[in-house]
Amino acid sequence: MRRPHLPLRPLWICAACARPWPCGEARVDLVRRYADDPAGLAGHLAGLLREATTDLDWICPEPPDPATIRRRFLGWSERMRHG
Repeated sequence: MRRPHLPLRPLWICAACARPWPCGEARVDLVRRYADDPAGLAGHLAGLLREATTDLDWICPEPPDPATIRRRFLGWSERMRHG
């Protein structure tokens, strides 16, 4: 049975592969789940970005770079929507 690629919070790493979440498999799963609702995917990811930023600011001695974390959560889906 395939282990789901879900975020392990507050670290925001993948519970299945330990890569930064959303990992490649999580992205594939999200694209499938939101195939007919790209705006819903963007909204979902924006909410998760906000939660991840709060968590990582709290646990990290140096908060993540805002541009880097934005690309991690939203950049890949924006590139996908724009071809």
